[in-house]
Parts: sequence; structure tokens; C-alpha cells
Amino acid sequence: MAATLNSPPLYKPHPSKTFPKNMQQSNQISLTHDPKSMKLLHRLSGNQCGSVVSQTIHAPLPLVWSVVRRFGEPQAYKRFVKNCGLSSGDGGAGSVRELTVVSGLPGRRSTERLDRLDDESHVMVVSIIGGDHKLVNYRSTTTLHGGCDGETVVTESYVVDIPPDSCEEDTCLFADTIIGCNLKSLAKVAESEGSLVLSSCLFGLYIAVV
Repeated sequence: MAATLNSPPLYKPHPSKTFPKNMQQSNQISLTHDPKSMKLLHRLSGNQCGSVVSQTIHAPLPLVWSVVRRFGEPQAYKRFVKNCGLSSGDGGAGSVRELTVVSGLPGRRSTERLDRLDDESHVMVVSIIGGDHKLVNYRSTTTLHGGCDGETVVTESYVVDIPPDSCEEDTCLFADTIIGCNLKSLAKVAESEGSLVLSSCLFGLYIAVV
């Protein structure tokens, strides 16, 4: 889609695929711009950047979505979250959560609002509205799609202000790294739960047969 003179340009996905060694994962996540993620694009102002990160998870979509949609329990798979509490709402659209992150990251607190939670389309939109970090005007859209052989493709796009003392490359690298680690952790959690469900079903089938 071509940008007009009256609208800010659409962002392009960040090209870097190199994570800091202490955050590197065994399997690389995808930073490519696939057709399904095109509709997730945000409009950017002159001092903003953004990217699209995707992860294929070997677990059924309903199971993965049941983990992602828990706005009040991000620590279920986001390992950088130490604790979380809802300061407003019941976990639905419009709810606000207060996060405390683990030590070692810039900032310790983050206030986030759930702008959209669509259980039919499997879309979740979250905005950061406060905190002592540098992710100002951060807004992310997470979408789930069913893949082949019962897999789920999770795509997260975001837009964020570039801090005055930073640059587009460093800002995107930081955000991409955090999202990539979160999605890898989500894959482990969902695939583990999926294995437990399968084992339980097989055991039940065995009992019924014998």
C-alpha cells in the first residue's frame, strides 16, 4: 500500500536477526513480512519504528490462544515478568495491568492496557501507557492463525517511539529480542501442555480398550 502525503508511512520489518548472546534461543524466530501479517501494520510518525515477529508452535490454536489471551497472567509464558496485577477491569478489553519485570532489564515497572481481545479472530491488542522504561507509545497486535498439521502461527507486530538517546536499529533490536524470547517461551509452554493433553487422551483410550 503506497503512503500518501497526508498519512505517515507504513513501517517495514526490522532486518536484524541477531539477538544478544544471553537472550539467544536454539531456534531462530522469524522477522519476515508475510502476507497474513500485512493487515497488522501500524502507521508510524517520524520518530517511531516497528517490526513483525512470527513463531510457529506445534500445538493447536485453541490451546495456544488460551495461554495468550490471559491478560492478567502474562507471566504464564513471559519470563521477563516477575508479577502482574489488574488495576482496572476483569481481563477483558479496557482492562489495565501493572507489571513488575525481573532485574537486569531497563526499568522495573510497566502499566499496560488491553485495547482489544477478539476470541473469534484470535487477535489481542495491547498498549503500554506508563512505566519507568523507554518503551513510550508502544502498541502491539498479536494474531494467531491455524497452520498445517495442527500447528499455530503466532504473529506479533508493534510500533514504538524511538528514544532521544537511541536509534531505530537499537530500539527495534531490543523490542524484537523481548518478543522473540516471549514467543519461544510461549511455544515451550503450549507444546508442553499439548503433550500432557495428548498423553491423557492416550491413557484414557488405553483404559477404555483394556
